[in-house]
Amino acid sequence: MMQRADFWDDQETARAQTQKLDRYQKTVADWLKLEADAVELIGFAELNRSESDKELGHEIESRLIKLNLRFQNFRVQALLSGKYDDHNCLLSIHAGAGGTDAQDWTEILLRMYLRYAEKSDFEAEILQKSAGGEAGIKSVMLSLRGPYAFGHLKGEAGVHRLVRLSPFNPTHTRETSFALVEVLPELESHEEIKIDPTELKIETSTARGHGGQSVNTTYSAVRITHIPTGIKVSIQNERSQHQNKAQALKILQSKLKTLEEQKRRKEKEKIRGEFHSAEWGNQIRSYVIHPYKLVRDHRTGFETHDPESVLDGELEELTGSYLEWEAAKSNSINR
Repeated sequence: MMQRADFWDDQETARAQTQKLDRYQKTVADWLKLEADAVELIGFAELNRSESDKELGHEIESRLIKLNLRFQNFRVQALLSGKYDDHNCLLSIHAGAGGTDAQDWTEILLRMYLRYAEKSDFEAEILQKSAGGEAGIKSVMLSLRGPYAFGHLKGEAGVHRLVRLSPFNPTHTRETSFALVEVLPELESHEEIKIDPTELKIETSTARGHGGQSVNTTYSAVRITHIPTGIKVSIQNERSQHQNKAQALKILQSKLKTLEEQKRRKEKEKIRGEFHSAEWGNQIRSYVIHPYKLVRDHRTGFETHDPESVLDGELEELTGSYLEWEAAKSNSINR
């Protein structure tokens, strides 16, 4: 593509492609360096096979452990080969059944994803946030920007279930709360689909929240409804109405594109007799704080007895196990 004479005619698309090439070249270079280091370690171990020096043995073991960690990280990267895996990510969390507990649970999940973004060097921005009544939040939308942000987080989409002793009732009884997580790729300009303006209902209102006096006195909040599908996107931020409208349209495009992909995938699964409707009760993951401690992904079977670390943003094992499961499922469907 880059050899074509007209490659730079569309500069935005050209820049996206050159960035993609840079990522591919770095991936290949990383694998080649890993191979070279593995060959060097094998040679070093062979050369010192007859030695009984414990310190030498510890050095070989330490280098092997580091090589294995690099291999596991690269292996996860290799699984990020989906159509939009290398894109930035739009992540929304909505409180479900459970009242105030569910709204508090939504805020806990928000903190979890913000901590994960920080540890992954993703740039995080809250685009929309609706506060709860007594505590927590009703819904929130995040933009997460970084290499393969969508690929790493796409497996978080679905219903998340929390079981704990409620801090919001006098008897502190055990309560179950639900929150729905939605994950979308942030489309690049050349991938955006055309939307008929007559199919859009655009409403404006005064923004509510922090950010200065003008936020609450100007009609900067925007809600766009796509009439044929009923999909709604609301954005209120400390920016102008024009900026909020542009952001809302971008998110709407991602939702419509994802809807198209889901329809195609479901049709393919129907042909194979593997289609199951996604219902609210079909949670993807459970987080149990009481009477025992457990986080379990119901799709992959992955479990950990350290929910505190997970809720502090340690999601690598969960996201990695999902990518492994997704790859195996995709291979099965495509046979």
